[in-house]
Amino acid sequence: MESSLLVVISGLATGFGLIIAIGAQNAFVLRLGITGPGRAIALAVAICALSDVILIAAGVLGIGVLAQLPVVLVVLRVIGAGFLIVYGLMAARRAWRPQALTIDTETIGADGAAASGVGSVAIKTTTSLRTVAITALAFTWLNPHVYLDTVLLLGSIANQQGDLRWVWAAGAMAASIIWFFALGFGARMLRPIFARPSAWQVLDSVIAVVMIGLGLKLAIWG
Repeated sequence: MESSLLVVISGLATGFGLIIAIGAQNAFVLRLGITGPGRAIALAVAICALSDVILIAAGVLGIGVLAQLPVVLVVLRVIGAGFLIVYGLMAARRAWRPQALTIDTETIGADGAAASGVGSVAIKTTTSLRTVAITALAFTWLNPHVYLDTVLLLGSIANQQGDLRWVWAAGAMAASIIWFFALGFGARMLRPIFARPSAWQVLDSVIAVVMIGLGLKLAIWG
């Protein structure tokens, strides 16, 4: 029992160590957590967390060998780099013309859209659930590093645990689930801060630098 607990804690710590970093996926979830309606946030964090669970399980099962195929990584690198750079340019555009966030009421239509209360500097937080889902999936599955880190690295460490590999993997999976839900719903507490345009300017500037930097890194160095 004690051995299993230590293995779970080890998996949890390793999972947190890999996932808690300023990256494209985390930046997307953070911004959505600040501006988006509850349903959109829940959908995004569920997709990100479930994707990590699937990828970690794939690594434990040994499917990670597919990620070593050169053609797979090249295709993912090209598509992923383009996606990150475009998203980064969109963030840079927002940073150039920042607005404040004013939320009075929140209604969700049949298409999953939501709108905030209006004001002279209010941001209309209209977020299609379909767009949220596609974006969350793209940030996760178009990133070639997720296959190297989540599938190959975590999968290989898990398999080093022998009969307790799934116990260790459960800890790593729990780390992803806890982190994404904490990030997505915890970000809502930052809404009062983002009532100022300057706060949005800083956040979107950071997001732009991170996205474009990661995109260029993927395109040039892989």
